[in-house]
Amino acid sequence: MATKTRKQSTTYRCTECGWTTAKWVGRCGECQAWGTVQEMGAEQEHGRTRAAATVTTPAQPIAAVDSSLARFVPTHVPELDRVLGGGLVPGAVILLAGEPGVGKSTLLLDAAAKVAGGAQAAGGGRPRTVLYVTGEESAAQVKLRAERINALTDTLYLAAESDLSVALAQVAALSPDLLIVDSVQTLASPEIEGSAGGVSQVREVAASLIHAAKTRNMTTLLVGHVTKEGSIAGPRLLEHLVDVVCQFEGDKHSRIRLLRAVKNRFGPTDEVGCFDLEENGIRSVSDPSGLFVSRTPVPVAGTCLSVTVEGRRPLLAEVQALLDKSSTAQPRRATAGLDSARVAMLLAVLQRRAGVALAAMDCYVSTVGGVRLTEPATDLAVCMALASAAQDRPLPQRLVCFGEIGLAGEVRPVPEINRRIQEVARLGFTHAVVPATPDGPGKIPPGFSVREVTTVGQAMELLFPPRQG
Repeated sequence: MATKTRKQSTTYRCTECGWTTAKWVGRCGECQAWGTVQEMGAEQEHGRTRAAATVTTPAQPIAAVDSSLARFVPTHVPELDRVLGGGLVPGAVILLAGEPGVGKSTLLLDAAAKVAGGAQAAGGGRPRTVLYVTGEESAAQVKLRAERINALTDTLYLAAESDLSVALAQVAALSPDLLIVDSVQTLASPEIEGSAGGVSQVREVAASLIHAAKTRNMTTLLVGHVTKEGSIAGPRLLEHLVDVVCQFEGDKHSRIRLLRAVKNRFGPTDEVGCFDLEENGIRSVSDPSGLFVSRTPVPVAGTCLSVTVEGRRPLLAEVQALLDKSSTAQPRRATAGLDSARVAMLLAVLQRRAGVALAAMDCYVSTVGGVRLTEPATDLAVCMALASAAQDRPLPQRLVCFGEIGLAGEVRPVPEINRRIQEVARLGFTHAVVPATPDGPGKIPPGFSVREVTTVGQAMELLFPPRQG
């Protein structure tokens, strides 16, 4: 009698997000990445039972769980604590990504020194052990940076390792409260094929570090590289495994840096931290309003101030526009700090709905201070800056404009109008042009004037009345 052969099935898995399918496809059905679906080998027969493992930690009622083990530990870096929701959580794994040279290592080294030795200076507490594992630099290079930013502490340990097993041995020997790995793409496991930074290596390194963090109740900070498109390098599964994902942004030619939480299991994801990258370190900026505004003694045509909300805080920003008669058949459109497609749409709205002749003009639109404005609430400020440059008439001093503009030329309401008004009034501004709403702008500060508009043409009539004579 012939024996019945078991039918084995082959599965295919996406190396980026872990999506599985029964047959090979060229494009992942989950993350839509091309060429990432690979064969994972034969699986066990369906329906085969797996032996139960021995329970080492029995389940307990949720009311009996000790929540004090997950309390925040402040880093004594105010803006970092703001983004994280209050500080570091024991056992949490945090991924910090950013472009090369933006200041990720400087920020983490400063935070490591303050966590290690800043507890007593902040009012008491036990010293905390911090292990900084670097795979990109030598120990001497990191020490030079630590001396420059005054980050030398007795309980801050440094290890220059690129082998995952050796790094885990350092963790076992030191038992740190905080582990910093700079970066996760430079560590490699000898048990996995492939070079450091590959998909399989990054997945293995991250899984091993996360397992060590959870079993030891050790906070872990991982530095991640980014691709040319700005996304985090490596498999997308990495972002799902960690507890917090932060993006460190900034222009290399500017000192201002912004930290955003893309994912946070312990706090909000709408907070933004502002830092000033100086020669001697990095400094938290608790009140960034005014950093993105030029300092000119007299009003200049082509400039307009706006208020954008980054996370939960309103920020004052300035938009500048320059127009010049084009010498070619195709006028030039250049933007910096603004979405070029959005600016092109606003140029068309101005010409069609407000009668501003811009078709034969070279248009240059930029922000001040290297800030990037993505909120539609800055549309009205962009239009008023372009109209001011077209007419060569400066806008009144101490004036701000904000509002979203549609293709029909209407000015649409934006969130938190009153909060924006309160912020600019605090900074000494006296006038604001805002979208009209059924309930009005709310409580107006004393001595502050608010004018509501419904169309971009109405805003131009208000700010650029016909010249007398």
